[in-house]
Amino acid sequence: MAIVLPEPLRPGDRIGVTSPSSGVPAPLVPRFDVAVRALRDRGFEVVVGDCMDGEDVMSAPKAERAAELTAMLTDPTIRAVIPPWGGAGTGLDILDQLDWDAIAAAEPTWAIGYSDTTAWLLPLTLRTGWASLHGSNLMDTPFAAPEGLLHWTDVAAATGPVTQRGVGRFRDRVFDDYAVNPTIDTFDLDGTGDWSLLDPTAGSVDVTGRLAGGCIEVLGAICATYADVAGFGREHAADGLVVYVEASDEEAYSICRNLHAMRYAGWFDNASAVLVARTLAPGSEGMSQHDAVRDALGELDVPVILDVECGHVAPYLPLVNGALARVVMDGQRREITQDLSR
Repeated sequence: MAIVLPEPLRPGDRIGVTSPSSGVPAPLVPRFDVAVRALRDRGFEVVVGDCMDGEDVMSAPKAERAAELTAMLTDPTIRAVIPPWGGAGTGLDILDQLDWDAIAAAEPTWAIGYSDTTAWLLPLTLRTGWASLHGSNLMDTPFAAPEGLLHWTDVAAATGPVTQRGVGRFRDRVFDDYAVNPTIDTFDLDGTGDWSLLDPTAGSVDVTGRLAGGCIEVLGAICATYADVAGFGREHAADGLVVYVEASDEEAYSICRNLHAMRYAGWFDNASAVLVARTLAPGSEGMSQHDAVRDALGELDVPVILDVECGHVAPYLPLVNGALARVVMDGQRREITQDLSR
């Protein structure tokens, strides 16, 4: 299946907002309003759906959430769809409710998100061939991208190669800034740290491959079904495969088990490299998060790069599922170039 990039996002385009998982609780409505305004200030028209209730774990019954997401993805006037944020990790319940045939027959639309959103974001690419954008949710949209990274709207607007670089700084605590200050638009990157290799003796890295990945806690549950990265890797073996994974908040034993499940499902069989995002998730007795990666992936014969900015820890490096990427880690260079040419 060929990968198709949606048309570049342009000012004046309509962006749909829906909650396929959790909605917006009352304390976060001020931030939601700021985030919608940030998109409008960039020149976009914003269409807010009905599935937004934040009083329960889910924004609406699964059939309603799936129907609204399907409607937005197949509406030719909507050029992008983004949720307010991820959710409780149970957004998997809509996968057998989505109208995959209707979606596949529609003109590709940008789908954006991370965390629980990867439950349907990665399957969208694997099942339809649409490229999809992992990296930010609506609530993060007001933040300016720090030097070295791009805002998700700029990635979705690109018409050629885009290069992003390791920042070397990160948010060193659980993120609650916009709950305290709804208008905040600058990351407080109070920690320092760079990409590193799981095997520090491996030397430099310069590989290419098509990107696929997302949240470990979500995708571990569907790694052999809706998230068949093994099949995707076989299909695109000539291009290579760059798998990226990120832990949200589960302890190291759980992450280790999920990574083993992904390995057994063949996720890394055709990989050129594996990118592992920085995480603030806790360790377990006798096992850190890095130890969990080493236990599950340490014997892979490919470079495994740790602490990349593609997870729950700010700042957020947007990655396009399906895009052909080049990953370089050599001396002071820490960069990812994605070819978004059409």
